[in-house]
Amino acid sequence: MDIEVLFKIAIIGFITAIINILLKKSDKDELTTFTTITAFVIVLVVVVDMVGGFMETLKSLFRLY
Repeated sequence: MDIEVLFKIAIIGFITAIINILLKKSDKDELTTFTTITAFVIVLVVVVDMVGGFMETLKSLFRLY
């Protein structure tokens, strides 16, 4: 696992937290939920891509075609 992936996830979380704070200060609570869900989906896509790469590595390691 690359350390870059952890940094990407951390940066997404940090940016989401800042956006949520700014939106809560301006009384846009429905948008904070939307940004949190969007960030969760982005992180989920990154993790699914990592798992896909891991599965491909396992397939090539055990020669499963």
